[in-house]
Amino acid sequence: MTGAVIAVVDDDVYIGDMLEELLRREGCEVLRAYSGTEALLLLDGRRPDLVLLDLMLPGLSGEEVLPRLSGLPVIVLSAKAEVEGKVSLLLGGAADYLTKPFDTRELLARIAVQLRQKGRRDGLLHRSGLALDPERREVTLDGAAVHLTRTEFGILKILMENPGRVIAKSRLLDRLSAETPDCVEASLKVHVSNLRRKLREAGAGEVIEAVWGIGFKLAD
Repeated sequence: MTGAVIAVVDDDVYIGDMLEELLRREGCEVLRAYSGTEALLLLDGRRPDLVLLDLMLPGLSGEEVLPRLSGLPVIVLSAKAEVEGKVSLLLGGAADYLTKPFDTRELLARIAVQLRQKGRRDGLLHRSGLALDPERREVTLDGAAVHLTRTEFGILKILMENPGRVIAKSRLLDRLSAETPDCVEASLKVHVSNLRRKLREAGAGEVIEAVWGIGFKLAD
């Protein structure tokens, strides 16, 4: 779940703050919106990995917002417990439905399931707004293209395939050798430095962390 971008759409400040704290402890980046209209404006400029959506919102209701979130996994969080309403929302595009009050452990488990399924569906690797498409060999940040060399793409792909793990320089070179024979130990540091610079300039921040004497990993 580390690195996932999750939008919390709820006008209840107490619940929203609780969810934000919970998700940040899990290593997620959290976006907040307090009304249906604000949610659409927010998500028009930033595409999260998952949305937690309340139904009883000022302005546009959650039921009105849901159809406009096509392509995003949405977990509805609501005090409405009627079976008919749940069925209607699930058939109308919601990925899941959790009735308030809920156990935070159950919520985290349901979020983890949806994020896994999303990764399988689109075949992409995700990390804090970054999306890497192994088939098309493309990288985007919030939908905008990030142009990388073949070697830089290969390095980022290996690190994103192993979130939280330190990849030794020797293993990185072995994995890269089949696709980019020009990358040798003497040039690896330069390639990583260029990759980190491009990601910073694109607005992704510090994505790659050097682990002294060992190798590299995705930053927490």
